[in-house]
Amino acid sequence: MSKDTPDNPRTLGETVTAEIRRKLVGGELVPGQRLSEAALSESLDISRNTLREAFRVLTQEGLLKHEPNRGVFVAVPDMASIIDIYRVRRFIECQALAQAYPKHPAVQRMAQAVAAAERCREAQDWSGAGTANMAFHAAIVELADSERLNTFYAHLSAELRLAFGLLNDAEFLHSPYIDMNAAILQRLEAGQAQEAAQALDAYLVQSERTVLAAYARRSR
Repeated sequence: MSKDTPDNPRTLGETVTAEIRRKLVGGELVPGQRLSEAALSESLDISRNTLREAFRVLTQEGLLKHEPNRGVFVAVPDMASIIDIYRVRRFIECQALAQAYPKHPAVQRMAQAVAAAERCREAQDWSGAGTANMAFHAAIVELADSERLNTFYAHLSAELRLAFGLLNDAEFLHSPYIDMNAAILQRLEAGQAQEAAQALDAYLVQSERTVLAAYARRSR
């Protein structure tokens, strides 16, 4: 990424914001982590002013938190936010899946995500399995053919990964869902979209309970 110039500050600012959001989705930044302006501006090869603009946008999205005299930190989701995230996920993902066409191009991306997660399981790369899981669910949203939903879900995915970050055992969090994702994909490819959506709904309920339990343990 090159130094920003006066004629393209907005484009660069959006790119930087998207890159930091990608780091959140990828689990590279974790809840409560303090972000160093000096280190990030150097690694992204940008000015601190551009970085601060990205911080401002991500703070408005609830992904970062500015603490006066302390700096900028990755947000820690609260219980109400986790419940709301899963409620939105069930509404968007289950509807997208229930109405999906088995030959939609996003189905291939779902298959690629399942294969990536299985490779990560073999390598015991549970963080990578989590990233593949995020890609699987993003592909489900793509089944709806709505750019607005895709953009919204990209923001939601970053919040979701922060919620996952509350659970320190990545294997416990991600391992059970690799085979569940494969089963959902199999139902969809067989033309059983409604059955796939029902399986996903039960899956999301289980995932929500796991994350909420982790949050409760963390609070204690």
